[in-house]
Amino acid sequence: MNTAADRPAIADPLVIAGRAYRSRLLIGTGKYRDFAETREAAIASGAEIVTVAIRRTNIGQDAGTPSLVDALPLKEFTYLPNSAGCYTADEAVRTLKLGRELLDGHRLVKLEVLGDKATLYPNVRETLAAARTLVDDGFDVMVYTSDDPIVARELEAIGCVAIMPLASLIGSGMGILNPWNLSLIVEQAKVPVLVDAGVGTASDAAVAMELGCDGVLMNTAIAQAKEPVRMANAMRLAVTAGREAFLAGRMPRKLYAGAPSSPSAGLIG
Repeated sequence: MNTAADRPAIADPLVIAGRAYRSRLLIGTGKYRDFAETREAAIASGAEIVTVAIRRTNIGQDAGTPSLVDALPLKEFTYLPNSAGCYTADEAVRTLKLGRELLDGHRLVKLEVLGDKATLYPNVRETLAAARTLVDDGFDVMVYTSDDPIVARELEAIGCVAIMPLASLIGSGMGILNPWNLSLIVEQAKVPVLVDAGVGTASDAAVAMELGCDGVLMNTAIAQAKEPVRMANAMRLAVTAGREAFLAGRMPRKLYAGAPSSPSAGLIG
């Protein structure tokens, strides 16, 4: 059986809070048929960081029910506790403190403070307040936010270790609706920028990486695919291809090209 330890190292690591990761794809652990499918998808994706909603997933809170830790052992994966389902700063802070306790002092967390239940759009004011509290308390905060470059800059100034703007609404699968704002965030950021929310298929992930994003986090796009494990592999390939294309540097865009693509010197006849 393949395990996370079987994955090859790469020369272009994603560095978050001082730790290097081989994979630039992060995945959520909700919405799968069962923990067995969760594990299969995680392995196929190549992800090393997996998010877990503390309020919805058992990682030790309930000794009488199956635990995600059994399917995705802590020796194989870095857990990213998140505050999914929280609508106030205080609620998010309490939830992530619980995650730290359950994971023996784990500092890396994903902050998520939602604005309403219909769109799951982030509440920026509450997010900023929670970020300040968590950073002051010693957390390494990766933060879900809007695609507002000014807000992203404020969150970085507070001390967040990664900025995670949405591509479109959580679970919508609408892809990247505002590439210009994402580009502005990437251009100004001195910490990793990862697209979080809205990815629907592999091409969305590739575009995010081609824009210069440092990584992509997704859940629904894999878990709700007709074949989640196959989609997880597709997302792995897309993130890798998008990153390679970004590093390679695309050709200039032209309205038309008058120059032939093959050499014109030395033509026969």
